[in-house]
Amino acid sequence: MTRTMILCAVAALGAMVAASQAPAATPALKRPAALQAVVDCGKIADDGERLKCFDAAVAKMTEAEKSGDLLAIDREQRRAVTRQSFGFTLPSLTMFDHGDKPEEADRLTATLASAGHTPDGKWVFRLQDGAVWRQIDDNYLSRDPHPGSAIVIERALLGSYILKVDGQPALKVHRDG
Repeated sequence: MTRTMILCAVAALGAMVAASQAPAATPALKRPAALQAVVDCGKIADDGERLKCFDAAVAKMTEAEKSGDLLAIDREQRRAVTRQSFGFTLPSLTMFDHGDKPEEADRLTATLASAGHTPDGKWVFRLQDGAVWRQIDDNYLSRDPHPGSAIVIERALLGSYILKVDGQPALKVHRDG
């Protein structure tokens, strides 16, 4: 391999690493029409007209919610969805990261329900919320995990994840379920 080829390969690898660490673009959240109508009513100066507008817009918003055309969730519900989907690669789920600090979207703290080995000696971790994570590297734990162990899972390079059990060195893992 020539020096130029090696430099090109190193530059390409550097670009891939930089791109993998760049924050994923969260699609711009457009306010649903039923909610926008309520917001627009607040811009009306005349009290009577504003009240009529609000009454009509709230009725339409309530109907949209009943029919399933509008779904409203609060911060805790949004965080629950983000937590349950952590580790799955579904770009459409990034809309639930809206409003979170980057470190909140890149880290999960959980409690271990159970752990066991695969036939090839890799660990499989089942968290109390039902999520299943499988070890994909050859590292080992000095102490076996047990139900109730503290689990920390973080996003790593190139779409991978690392898992720490009770503060031990990290294992590279993949979400299975």
